[in-house]
Amino acid sequence: MTDKRADAVDTATGEDGPPALPATSWAVLGLLSFGEELSGYDLKKWSDWSLRLFYWSPSFSQIYGELKRLEKVGYLSSRMVAQETGNRDKRVYVITDAGLAAVRHWAREAPVEPPVLKHGVMLRMWLGHLLEADRMRDVLGRHREYAETMRQRAEGDAEETFGEEAWAYPALVMKWSERYYAAERDLADAMLADLAERDRRLP
Repeated sequence: MTDKRADAVDTATGEDGPPALPATSWAVLGLLSFGEELSGYDLKKWSDWSLRLFYWSPSFSQIYGELKRLEKVGYLSSRMVAQETGNRDKRVYVITDAGLAAVRHWAREAPVEPPVLKHGVMLRMWLGHLLEADRMRDVLGRHREYAETMRQRAEGDAEETFGEEAWAYPALVMKWSERYYAAERDLADAMLADLAERDRRLP
């Protein structure tokens, strides 16, 4: 399912700034700003590893669409390279000087927007009058398990990136992600306790 955030267009660009682009463009350009020459497959793998923990991971179709868009405006260049495995050649992309300047300008100048919270689990809890108590606890329990799984993943990724100077700031974001999912886990525990207290008060 396509994340609506991927379709949002950043309009905070002046006449001297970069063109208005979808958030996915800046995410893809940002992944390439670390200087690696990457294929579309590589970009998907990298986004699943890092972007997914705190924003969203674009689909393959979104990534390839943005690569075409970014190359068209001169922010990327590409070339075909042969693969050692004997498979067909693959196209790899590298950021241009113009692309690096554009993503730097966006990171510096884009307005600070508040995050949009769309919490599906809380929407279901809000409809608790339509659910059985056991089902509510089951939904919260599953969410708690997910949050703890993501916390452990973020913790592992943070440990892998710390010490690598090129990944110093992504490592800090991984640490933030670890704390975020720990908070989600703890909030689920707190609501489970609230439900138990409510059950005790019922006649």
